[in-house]
Amino acid sequence: MNADLVLCADTVHTLAGGRPVQAVAVAGGTVVATGTRRDVRDWRGPRTEVVDLGAAALTPGLTDGHLHPVMGLQLTADVDLSTARSLEEVHERLAAAADGRPRDAWVQAWGLDPNLFGGRPVTSAPVEAAVDGRPAFVRLFDAHSALATGRALAIAGVDGPRQFAQRSSVVCDDDGRPTGLLLEFPAMDLVQERVPLDPVPVRAAQLRALLGEMAATGLTGGHVMDLLGDSRAVVAAAEDLGDLPLRLRFAPWCVPGVDADGIAELVDLQARRGRRWSVGGVKFMVDGTVDNGTAWLEQPDALGESTESFWPDPADYTAAVRALAALGIPTATHAIGDAAVRHVLDALDGLPRSPAGPHRVEHVETLPTDLVGRFVRQGVVASMQPTHCTHFTRADHTDNWSARLGRERADRAWRCRDLRNAGVPLVLGSDWPVAPFDPRRVLADAQLRRPAGEPDVAPVQPHQGLTPLMALQGYTSAAAWAAGEAGIAGRIEVGARADLTAFAVDPLAADPDELADAPVVVTVVDGAVVHRGALVDG
Repeated sequence: MNADLVLCADTVHTLAGGRPVQAVAVAGGTVVATGTRRDVRDWRGPRTEVVDLGAAALTPGLTDGHLHPVMGLQLTADVDLSTARSLEEVHERLAAAADGRPRDAWVQAWGLDPNLFGGRPVTSAPVEAAVDGRPAFVRLFDAHSALATGRALAIAGVDGPRQFAQRSSVVCDDDGRPTGLLLEFPAMDLVQERVPLDPVPVRAAQLRALLGEMAATGLTGGHVMDLLGDSRAVVAAAEDLGDLPLRLRFAPWCVPGVDADGIAELVDLQARRGRRWSVGGVKFMVDGTVDNGTAWLEQPDALGESTESFWPDPADYTAAVRALAALGIPTATHAIGDAAVRHVLDALDGLPRSPAGPHRVEHVETLPTDLVGRFVRQGVVASMQPTHCTHFTRADHTDNWSARLGRERADRAWRCRDLRNAGVPLVLGSDWPVAPFDPRRVLADAQLRRPAGEPDVAPVQPHQGLTPLMALQGYTSAAAWAAGEAGIAGRIEVGARADLTAFAVDPLAADPDELADAPVVVTVVDGAVVHRGALVDG
């Protein structure tokens, strides 16, 4: 055998069972042998690269189960407010960005936490004061809402309420004047479409840089829950520059009002692919977010909101899902509220699993106990983001999400362990740019139920914490299962795809707080080293 690459490590978690492994041979992008260090001499040829990782731990490559790397380039433009801890700090960052810009130059920002408003109405007033009359578009952390200044609204021709085909709103005061708050994508798009967008070549280079940063944290792939606008052109242009540092699987959106031609277009997209990207499945949204009052709950939230589906007629959603399922296309549905999750499960009931992958529910933030068993019975995957819980909610329920839901529903927050214990395939991810993409911190938070590195923070529903193995499976074997790739990915065994991640610590034995900051020694995608940490000799 003449392997292209051989990796040796004291610890190898194959997630495939069988005898202990300390060496893995790769050729043509595939694992061709596993064994001990003594076997390396039999695999080595004149051009074989042998890398001994020493005390590092090698695992199957990590895959983020839900992220938005292409759309996120626009969503994260300009000013980062995700770490701002007060409206005063928000003002300082926006004012500093606006200072010196022409009066007609846009100011963009992202990551604004509605908790900073302290229960007061969320309006554009703090943004107006900071940018001094300039057009500004500030996205809130959930990416389902934004604040637009008066100048931005005027440029977009928005001077009052609007009607949309989907549940969306230009929030107005009692006199019909916009407050600056735009809820959900149709309303946000009114302004966002007027914001300057970088050319495709610029965003292609940005995408490659972003994916490289992701690879340095151990990610080898991602399930991308969108394919909007010119995303295909951006990805193709990025791949023209060289192989992508990550393997990407896109799920284009199906939106309310879709007709037969729209379904046919979604079907046609399933054949699109590049060297390290492909289209697989279709993404739906059946509700919005709890923080915005746009989730779909079985009982109203504390403000009397979150009572309706994102689809004006939920039966149309069911019909679209079933039409795609009949053609063997798996679906992934954003469902946050309890009514939303129940409706999705009703829509999927009785549908067979496609060879291309099972159907999925994304987010699942508050879940009644009677629905846990239905995930199992129907073979539906739960795709969840632990850092949404640990970053944006609090154990004492004083955060906006918990206050809106009330104690009973807030106590059902992100029931990762209950779902996993019941036998539900549980995929983990970040939903970047809603939360940071670093999988080490997601793995840690999934176990701790609090932010890694902050031991003084009380954990949220600590009994819902995952074991280290459950967390790792959420980024590996479960992610492969959810993509219909269980036979070729998510494990280290002969015939599997050579996507591999090596940690400086053992992710199954290290303290989660230590894991969150531990170096990633090597990341391998398709048999090629895409990240090489400082601890590895070349």
